[in-house]
Formats: sequence, structure tokens, C-alpha cells
Amino acid sequence: MDIKTNNMENQNVIITINREFGSGGREVALKLSEILNLKVYDKAFLDSVCQQFNLTEEEIEKIKAEKKNWWSEFCRFYKQFGVIDSKDADMNTTVTPLQLYHAEAKAMRELAEKESCIIVGRAGFHVFKDRPNTIRIMLIADMDHRVERIMDKYKVDEKEARKLIDNTDQARENYTKTFAGVSRYDARNYDLVINITPFTTDQVAQFLAYNLRLKYTL
Repeated sequence: MDIKTNNMENQNVIITINREFGSGGREVALKLSEILNLKVYDKAFLDSVCQQFNLTEEEIEKIKAEKKNWWSEFCRFYKQFGVIDSKDADMNTTVTPLQLYHAEAKAMRELAEKESCIIVGRAGFHVFKDRPNTIRIMLIADMDHRVERIMDKYKVDEKEARKLIDNTDQARENYTKTFAGVSRYDARNYDLVINITPFTTDQVAQFLAYNLRLKYTL
């Protein structure tokens, strides 16, 4: 990591963490958030949506599945972030995955204006690729390491663990290539790539926190 004096102390710091399924990357993000006292946004982002709109995850998923009503509910959700004007919420339009990607990206940028934070996945590395005060991190691990973690976490055998890893890897890569137009495995998309295998998640989190504090006021 290139450690330089930060010349933009007044701008929020955004840490994006992409990770291979089963690597332990999300655990690293959570531990890093505790050390730096920063919020983590990943699937937990859905929890904040549930609270803001007094909806359960099941209700949100149901809305997403109902094509006729999806767009209005989607707009109602993102209006909280200033992403969509009120008049747009009444449009009788079917949202596309590409529209969702861009709206979600804009919502993330809105969050970045409000606070320093850690964003896990969600193509954050691409969304913030040109933004100053952003560190884009990729966490990977050897396959045996990943299989062992998935077997332990989901209580499945080795065959099922490998299947879960393959399916998740493919889905994430397809999503990234479709909407970001790049491969999530291209190291040029990141400022730092770490193979977690030789380390504990605590060690990786401490390493990242130490270097981030050298560069930024965190």
C-alpha cells in the first residue's frame, strides 16, 4: 500500500472490500470496522432499509418480485437517499437490473458524502474507482482454505462446499462483468490484494487498520 500524507482531510474515507466467497473477507471487514469505528455496508444495508421503511426482509423481497409494483416501492426506498425525485416514484415503469445497479451505486455515493465507511461487495471498487480518499481492497484465499471455512460455516460436506463456492464465484463475476464491465479478479481494479490464507482474520484486519491510519485520520 502506498502510504502518503492525506491532503483531503475533510473528505470522508471510503474503504471498499471485495472478497472471494469463503475467504473470510466479510469477517475481516467487520473486525476492521470495530478497530476503526466505521460502519459496514453490505447485506446489512438491507437491515437499515427495513428499519427506515418499517418493512421486513420478506416484504422487501416480495416487493422486488412483484413486477407491477416494484418500481414505485423501489423509488420510495431510495428517495430517503435523495437518489430519485418524488415524481419519479409514480412512474408506471418496470425497473431493469441495470437501473437498479445505477440507483444503488448512486445511493452508495450519497452515503459516502455523509460518512466514512466500509462497503463490502456490491461492485464498490468500481463505483468509487475515481473517487479520492478511497482504498479498494480485494481479499482472496486458497481453495482448500475456502472449502474448510464453508464446510464449517454452513455444515456441509466438501462436495457441497465446492459447489457453493463455484456457484457464488460465478454469480459475482457475472454481476460485476455485466454492470461494471470489468472482472472482479483483475488486480488493477484494486489498491491492495491480500491472500488471507497464511493469516488470521484478526491479523489482516490489524494490518489494514495500521496502514489506513498511516494514510488517513481514522
